Amino acid sequence: MSASPTEGGTLRRTLTAAFAALLLLSSSPVLAASKADTEAQFRQWLQADLWPEAQKSGISQKSFTAAFADVKLNWDLPDLVPPGTKPPGERKQSQAEFSSPGAYFSEKRLQGLAATGRSLAKSHAATLRRIEKAYGVPGSIIVAIWGRESGFGRAKIPHPVMDVLATKAFMSTRPDLFRRELVAALHILDSGDVREADMKGSWAGAMGQPQFLPTSFLKYAVDFDGDGRRDIWTSVPDTLASIANYLSEKGWQRGRDWGFEVKIPQDISCAQEGPDLAKPIAQWATTGIERISGKAFPARETKADGMMLVPAGRHGPEFIVTPNFYVIKEYNNSDLYALFIGNLADRISSGSGAFKAGFGDVGKMLRSDVLHMQKALQAKGYDVGKADGLAGYKTRRSLGDWQAKNGLSPTCFPDAGLKAKLR
Repeated sequence: MSASPTEGGTLRRTLTAAFAALLLLSSSPVLAASKADTEAQFRQWLQADLWPEAQKSGISQKSFTAAFADVKLNWDLPDLVPPGTKPPGERKQSQAEFSSPGAYFSEKRLQGLAATGRSLAKSHAATLRRIEKAYGVPGSIIVAIWGRESGFGRAKIPHPVMDVLATKAFMSTRPDLFRRELVAALHILDSGDVREADMKGSWAGAMGQPQFLPTSFLKYAVDFDGDGRRDIWTSVPDTLASIANYLSEKGWQRGRDWGFEVKIPQDISCAQEGPDLAKPIAQWATTGIERISGKAFPARETKADGMMLVPAGRHGPEFIVTPNFYVIKEYNNSDLYALFIGNLADRISSGSGAFKAGFGDVGKMLRSDVLHMQKALQAKGYDVGKADGLAGYKTRRSLGDWQAKNGLSPTCFPDAGLKAKLR
């Protein structure tokens, strides 16, 4: 770490060769590197491999050395692949957004977040008004994301970001992703927005109250309190404005809602969902689709595009959503996440409650079973999107189309009975 960048390529070539030799020796499971060996390889990797990339991106040797002076490998992180070991096989998807929908929408949790969110929306009303004027995103949406991501900044976010990113860039199942984030984190430290000791994040490297990865911080974080620093760790104005700026830059449509829970008549196919099948909300209404609340669609929305969304097919609540729903998904690419944020925002702004229709007994199929159905549909010429064992909208509508063509009542959702029929 003490070598300067002017000492030429000799040191880099020597260290690279030594690193390669260590990797060769550790390629057998029997010779898997000890933690001490891995720590030594890590230090060599930093100087021989990461430093040239950081230097090319504009990081100085002084900044690089200071940033990694106290960085340690975190052996408790998930998805690690130390030298001399093989990547794990396909793991069960454990992220909450891909599990049972009913469990995800915990009423107790939503009620608690809504109560706190309403209180904080009042406390920060003036700031939220200024943010909404600047970015066009409703305060209730901003506060809902703040609550979901970090419990309104009250959740414990314990991990030193540089430790997490360095560990994962060196030995994880997705090293390229975390390498980019690690270089971005160096630029954040160089900017002076935060001290390294205060740059805390999650086990995946998502930082501060909005849970931004470093690349997102560099693109979307803003200094809204005017103190000269983009502080998403301790500044509420910076946190809220950064969330709003993110959504605005991703295409939030000012003055529009996120969506509406609806009732879809049984004679209307559930296989019409997806952002690529948008049509004016008034046109959906002419088919008999109406809001489950009994209220009319807002007049400002009727001429604008809406999309059918049936996240559990016919086994759960049904929606007409706006393009803003898909902007929320840019924050976390999950239908359930975006619905959670939309519902929580509605509770904060209007005091509404849970979705009227409950989720049925869905979300319990193995990913391997859903993958089997996706591949069977692909073989029949259907576009299921990515065959990954997750029932996204293309998979759901493909199932509905196949069911209709084979004399079955379309449910637009995978179940055990369909697996047996799809061959």
